[in-house]
Amino acid sequence: MNFELLISYLQDVFRFDENSPLLFTQMHFWVFFCIVFAGFALMQKRTLMRNAYLMAVSLLFYYKTSGLFVGLLLLVTCSDFLIAQRIYACSERWRKRLWLTLSVTLDLGILCYFKYSYFFADIIGQIFGIHIEVRNIAAEWFNAAAGSPVFSVDRIILPVGISFYTFQVISYTADVYRGLIRPVRNILDFGFYVSFFPQLVAGPIVKASDFIPQLYRRYFLSRRMFGLAIFMILGGLTKKIILSDYLALNFIDRVFANPLLFTGFENLAALFLYSLQVYADFSGYTDIAIGLSLLMGFHLPRNFNSPYKAENCSNFWKRWHISLSRWLQNYLYIPLGGNREITFGTYFWIVTLTLSALILSGSVWVAICALLLAVSVIMTAWRCPDRRRKIYANLNSMITMLLGGLWHGASLNFLIWGGLNGVGMIVYKFWRDAKPLHRALFTTAAALACWTLTIFWPAPLWRIFLCFTGFIAVSAWLKALSKDPSKPFGPPSLTLPNCSASNGQLPLKGETSCALNTSPLRGGWVGSVWAILVTFTFISFTRLFFRSGSNLDPATANQQAWQTASEMVTRIGSRWTGNEWAIICTYRSVFTLFVIGMIIHWLPENWKRRYRLAFASLPLPVMCIVCIFAILIIYQFVSAEMQPFIYFQF
Repeated sequence: MNFELLISYLQDVFRFDENSPLLFTQMHFWVFFCIVFAGFALMQKRTLMRNAYLMAVSLLFYYKTSGLFVGLLLLVTCSDFLIAQRIYACSERWRKRLWLTLSVTLDLGILCYFKYSYFFADIIGQIFGIHIEVRNIAAEWFNAAAGSPVFSVDRIILPVGISFYTFQVISYTADVYRGLIRPVRNILDFGFYVSFFPQLVAGPIVKASDFIPQLYRRYFLSRRMFGLAIFMILGGLTKKIILSDYLALNFIDRVFANPLLFTGFENLAALFLYSLQVYADFSGYTDIAIGLSLLMGFHLPRNFNSPYKAENCSNFWKRWHISLSRWLQNYLYIPLGGNREITFGTYFWIVTLTLSALILSGSVWVAICALLLAVSVIMTAWRCPDRRRKIYANLNSMITMLLGGLWHGASLNFLIWGGLNGVGMIVYKFWRDAKPLHRALFTTAAALACWTLTIFWPAPLWRIFLCFTGFIAVSAWLKALSKDPSKPFGPPSLTLPNCSASNGQLPLKGETSCALNTSPLRGGWVGSVWAILVTFTFISFTRLFFRSGSNLDPATANQQAWQTASEMVTRIGSRWTGNEWAIICTYRSVFTLFVIGMIIHWLPENWKRRYRLAFASLPLPVMCIVCIFAILIIYQFVSAEMQPFIYFQF
């Protein structure tokens, strides 16, 4: 009887069930991984067999997560493998470009069909004044081929992880076209690179030049690497279950579900708590993926570098979702012209994004303002040759951030979120180059303008802007009036947090120095703390538009997201009740967990490196005891309702 129960349980582990996908937080996954790792241990010395085996189990993992959408993954794998071979074989440049165009068109065509069909239907319907009913054409084809209604044709379902593996295969064919790498000769090796299950559905996005050479190396796992892998897995589970899921279920989801039922303070707190939730959720997944990969001898790139230590928006995007930021830089920002020029692609995206703003907002004035702003920027660059490169860089940077927003979802809220981050990066560049007195005068004027608006047009939004601009104006005046204006106070400074090789982390590619050049004894740390708080506040506010549209049906995302965002802004900008301390006491466990999470996040990197290495150096029996104790604590926070990772929806 027990044997039959075991067989039944194993069938549940490997059988597809859309209500029970393989998540890192479920026991099913760890049973799956133990079986996979046991098979891996038997054939890890035979490279080809090992790679083929891991590709097979990766496809099985994706089948458990997305069902028959595994066929889509196989289609992309085969097409890009064959096209890359043709690109490499061609000697004429125009033939190479033709094959690359075919690859990108096929990959983005599939992505756009599953992710942006409702978006395009809205645009076409608005332009021509017709109603377009979105039907799943691919499902109709498969149903016709199968002779039975296997798939629903009423709506298009987004396959898990399609955005991640699409960007990954595009980077592969683009690098082959550029001559940076040679194409993989064995389709099993390439399939393994595309489908490697720890990072398949939520990244990090791995470049072929970084990962494929590892396919041919002998398996090696040192004692310290093993300890670090276990630490990463436990740390990822802690972030996901204790921080992310607990904060979401006990506070954040309730507020976002109906903002008008909660006070302004609770709405604002939900924004700050969501910043920690989304970081703990996404970086938790990445940590587990890195740990699992390390156990199998593969190294994945670091995807997060304490992003809430950033002193400005530009530095934030060097620390947050690093693999996506680098992909956008290498395959979008630079092809657009980077900081050198503007290209046809720049003009194309200006027109396209302006049209998108018109359709999604339903306001002609929004589109006119966006178009006039772009035209004025281009004309200024044309008339001012000395500023041309800086203007071009800012324009291309803004387009990149807007498209990065649309990568997350085809709705107005994601476009606003990407645009706000782009504005933050551009404003920082002007702030960096301005004199301290000019910064103080400008922010004071902005604060006075917001104060005037609150008098004659007392909208909640202007009260929020007044608080934020006043906060920055105070820091700007403190910096302008200090004896050494370049050191102690003020928003985002140019210096980056220490990430040199001395603390165990290599500088990011393209960065020559990351060391702080201010001394705490001279007051430099005060300016850094202030800048971090300003940046964290701004990033948290942009998350209002990110979170309000998440987990929504694409057909209704715009309306619901805008309604949620408007209600939260109204509550935050309205007069508060004065019982904020009572609210904190009511949710003391939530706020205590938030404070502990942020303190750990803000710890110096060398401290984190020390306790990681201390854990990795523990004797195996002691490490086992610590692991058991940690798992018992972690699973005390497990909720009855399954909480998927946030970035699965992208």
